[in-house]
This record gives sequence, structure tokens and C-alpha cells, in this order.
Amino acid sequence: MTRYPHLLEPLDLGHTTLRNRVVMGSMHTGLEDRAKHLPELAAFFAARAEGGVALSITGGFAPNRRGWLLPFGSEMVSRRHADRHRVVTDAVHEHDGKIALQILHAGRYGYSPIKKGVSSIKSPITPFKVSPMSTREVDRTVTDFARSAQLAQRAGYDGVEIMGSEGYLINQFLAARTNDRTDAWGGNAAARMRFPIEVVRRTRELVGDDFIVQYRISLLDLVDDAQSWEETLELALALQDAGVSLLNTGIGWHEARIPTIVTSVPRAAFAWVTGKLTAAVDVPVIASNRINDPSVAEEIIASGQADLVSMARPLLADPDFVVKAAADRADEINTCIACNQACLDHTFSNRRASCLVNPRACHETTLVLTPTRTVKRVAVVGAGPAGLAAATELAGRGHEVELFEAEDAIGGQFRIAMAIPGKEEFAETLRYYTVKLEKTGVKVHLNRRATVTDLADFDEVVIATGVEPRIPDLPGVDHAKVLTYQQVVREGAPVGERVAVMGAGGIGFDVCEFLLHDPAESLDHWNERWGVVDPEVERGGLGTKTLAPPRRQVTLLQRKTTSLGKGLGKTTGWVHRTTLRDSGVEMVRGASYDRIDDDGLHITVGDDDARQQRVLDVDTIVLCTGQESVRELVDPLEAAGATVHVIGGADVAAELDAKRAIKQATELAARI
Repeated sequence: MTRYPHLLEPLDLGHTTLRNRVVMGSMHTGLEDRAKHLPELAAFFAARAEGGVALSITGGFAPNRRGWLLPFGSEMVSRRHADRHRVVTDAVHEHDGKIALQILHAGRYGYSPIKKGVSSIKSPITPFKVSPMSTREVDRTVTDFARSAQLAQRAGYDGVEIMGSEGYLINQFLAARTNDRTDAWGGNAAARMRFPIEVVRRTRELVGDDFIVQYRISLLDLVDDAQSWEETLELALALQDAGVSLLNTGIGWHEARIPTIVTSVPRAAFAWVTGKLTAAVDVPVIASNRINDPSVAEEIIASGQADLVSMARPLLADPDFVVKAAADRADEINTCIACNQACLDHTFSNRRASCLVNPRACHETTLVLTPTRTVKRVAVVGAGPAGLAAATELAGRGHEVELFEAEDAIGGQFRIAMAIPGKEEFAETLRYYTVKLEKTGVKVHLNRRATVTDLADFDEVVIATGVEPRIPDLPGVDHAKVLTYQQVVREGAPVGERVAVMGAGGIGFDVCEFLLHDPAESLDHWNERWGVVDPEVERGGLGTKTLAPPRRQVTLLQRKTTSLGKGLGKTTGWVHRTTLRDSGVEMVRGASYDRIDDDGLHITVGDDDARQQRVLDVDTIVLCTGQESVRELVDPLEAAGATVHVIGGADVAAELDAKRAIKQATELAARI
């Protein structure tokens, strides 16, 4: 018996069987673009196959150079390419998994000056102009897709996924916003959908019946001039007739201004629209987006909303997701918190992807945690993200580890993060570490502020004592209306109706969210706030936002003259900025803080030629003015001759960088 019978049930596709209903969705890791990285890509997918994933989908490979996502990026266009991929497919098959190559033509989304697209309409998110394909080039591109699939078959792949969503080339053909053609490939809905239908038909002709042809279909474009639901269903049925094995679902174009995968998006937020498709077709349908828990995945399948679930980032976070669920060890799953900091932010910055909570992701061959040959007694001081990672990984390697924490609970700055509306997922990381501390045998001392004497008998000492809020040198900063972000979020200090937040880094934005919104809003409320509607009501599911009155009047200030939030994550920053604008937050840049008194916060704003003084008549002033490392133990320990390692915020206090902290801790654990 299992708690997840539907999730773990095999699926017979006729010519082959998937061992369960878990698909690792496509994600460009940065290992696809160069042949020298294919062994690392093989190790990456092998770990997921060993962890129980039924079907993995690679990052996108272009069918021709005009479809490159990046200059000289990943492509599948020759036998040489195919033969090199044998190392990947063999590694997956060794662990009884299956793997499909995603074929992706970027179209106008390509970061290449030679890119070709449907029309000359430029992408708003990429820098280069796009040249429209001629009628003959369109036909050749259809054949290129099919030939890439044939090459994938030669390479040993079990199938292909044809990328038809997220605003890439095929999606560009389908939508009137990007297809202004007047030839046989445009002009009306039937002509616009001819391209994907021909791609699938020719692909099936070349690869035969005993090969998975999966198509990723856009269910909600979330942009103007998008497909109607009637057109989407017509396309799905035509693809079914053309020979698709599976329909995977995509939500939103990359240029859409509605979040679809960030942590503030409710879990399984789009399963309802997947259910509409599942009910209309005969081939199996895969649900996607913000599915990170086996119970959620089980409910999606059990309710009939989908036949399988796609998870990409959750399988970065924990490659053993499936085997843990199957063994009734779901509490040991390292849950994806959808922060995007090490995965998609890296991808869209042309850096290798990884994972904040699992820095070994995409580094399986270089960041290796093997059993230690020499057992050491190690003290870890501080149970924030860095200390928790260091303690559990060290103990997992076989060292004797004791963890000292001055507070009455583990978590450090994550306890602040998990209190922010939309960041409740951060609590999952603390649940994971709580279980892992027990499983690895770490001796935990809570309410224990470690001293030099306490640490004298250890072979190694890891200082992970984190940070404390920085208090600026400002007249009146000790006024009763002044609070630190820690007092507001973690300690629950009362806050007035009119608030000034000093400091517009990530903490400042989080504090604004905390002051303005209730935690864990319902899916219906989230859809209303972002304007997501049934695609039968509005094309592409794009409706009108319904905004609730803000709970407080908030002013967010920063000293810099640059736009507020410029340093936030590449794929998440716009969400935070939009949320605050929708909530009526006044954003002030180039502010000099003069003093604080009974009248409020006195500031000077404007450029050098037109500086103006203002008084913000507020009830509360929240300091988000940076952090300082807590490291008073370091010098005395070193003076006493101890071997000391300083990690996380205690090492570098800039922002609250859990990605760097956990990675630094894991690398240290691999060395000791």
C-alpha cells in the first residue's frame, strides 16, 4: 500500500510503459550547449532516473541554427550531435528511466542576430530584431523539427517533446499578436495552427509508432491577442489525430505580466485548466507549474485533472523525490520553494542552473559528498540555513556534529522569510532540516549561546551565526516609532497605519508585502488579484485585475537613484515591483535621511540641482538598512588555536543570501 497510488501507478503508452506518473519537466541547465558538458548532463539526469522519475525531458535543443536560443547554443542537427548524446541516454536507461529530447525553436525569443521568426514583430524581452521566414523557410523548418526528432531517436532517446508553449516559435505561429502572415501559415486561426500540426505529422512519419512524441501545448497564454479556448481545443484534437503520445501543458508566455512559477503562486494554481483539456482529449495529459508536493500531485491525478504531473524545479531540489514518496518518506523530501534564485535566474543570466536548497544540482560530478575516512568532532554555531546545511551534510558524511543555537528554534533568517505573504514555502525547508537533523544524528542544543569554552574540545568549529540588522547613524533613530525589520516580522511589534520603510533591497520589499497582504491567500483571490480568468471567458485567460484596498499606506525609500528593486531576482523582481505598485506603495529613490522626530521621517529628495525637503508623517518607520555579520566568537576561537570556518551571513552580510550560504556550507562539508 502507498499514500500515492495514482502518482505511482504505471502508464501504458502502448509501445512502452512509464513506471509512474512523474515527469521531470524541461529546464535549460546550461549543460546542453557544449559537448564537453554532456557527461555532466548525463550524471544530472541519471540521478533523477535513479531517484524514480519515469520520464525526463531535456532542456530545449534547436532544430536549426536560426532557432538557437543562444548563439552557438544547444541544437540537434547532425548525426555527430546525436551520437554524442548516447552518454546521456545510456546513463538514464541504466537506471530504468526514460528520457525525451525537447525540440525548441526560439523564434523571436532567440538571443541571436541571425534568428528567424514568424514575422518581424520584435520580442519585448530580447534585444535583437527578428527576420520573418519566407513561405519556403517555414516548410523547411517543419521538416527540421522532424529530422531533429529522428536524430534524437538515433541518440537513444525514448521520445521528443515539441515545445509549443511559453511564447517560443510555435506559440508565435498560433497567436495573432505575433503572426501577421498572409500566406498559408497565417491569416486565420486554422492557418496559424497549421505549423504545429505539420510538425507533429512529419515527426510521426519519420520516427514511426514506437517512439514518444510529446507536445507542450499552451493552455493560458496570459497575453493580449492570444488563442481562444475553442482554438486551443481544436489544436489539441488535431495534434491527437496527427500522432502525439502525450500532451504536456504550458502556462503563460515569457513576456506575460502574470506570475506563473514564483513562490507566491499557489500550489497547483493551473491544474483546473489542465482538467478542462484532459476532459476533451483521449491522449494522456500532463499538469505543470507549482506542483512540488506528492500529496498535491496525487490529488491532481486522482481527481482526473491530469494523467501525469510535470515537475522541474522540485527535482532539482531533490532528485530522490519519487523514491522517498514511494517509501512513505515524504517528510524527507527537500521541497522546492520556487525562489528561482539559482535555477531560472541563472538560466536567464546565461549561467549554469542549480538550486538554492540543493547546490549539488547540476554539479553532481564536482560537488560530491562521500563518506569520510577520518571521523571528526565538529561544532556548528548557528542554526540558520548555512548552519543547518553544514551540520546535516557533515553528519551525513559520518562526522560527529553538535549544533548550537541561541534561539529556541532552528531557522535563523528563514523564520523571517517564511512569515512573508507568498513565501510560506520557506517553512518546508525548515521541516526538511528538522527531519534531517534527526536522521543524520546531529546533537542539537537550542537556547544555548555557545562560548569559547563550550567549543574547546572540538576538532573543527563552523561559525554560522548569521547577521543582525544594521542601525544607521541617524538623529532620532532611537525614537519610539522606529523598528527594525526583525522586530516587525519575527517579533510581531505593532505597526501603525502609515509606514515608511527605509531600504529597498529584498528585505524592504518583503517587509512591504508583510505590511500590506494577508498570508496564504486562496487561489480564487490570487486569480482575481492578477486577472487570471477562464480562457472560455477571455482569450488567453487574461482578464482584469480586481485589487483590494491596501491595508496600510506605505512609502518605500532608498538612497540610490536607480529604480527600486533593480537588484531583485531577474525572474521574480518584476512580480514584487508590480505587487507593490498595485498596492499603492509610494516608491522614493535618491532619498537622504535627515532625522526622525515626532513629526515623522525628514528626508531630502531630488537631483543635485533640485533637492527638496519632505517630512513623511508616519506612525512607524521600519529599518531595512542592511545587516552586520555576527562573528564575535571568531577572534577568540582563533586566538585559542581552534580550527575555525566562517560561513553564511557571518562571513558576508550583504542581503540575506541563502543561496550563497547553503552552497558555501555544502562545499565546506565536502572538504572537511
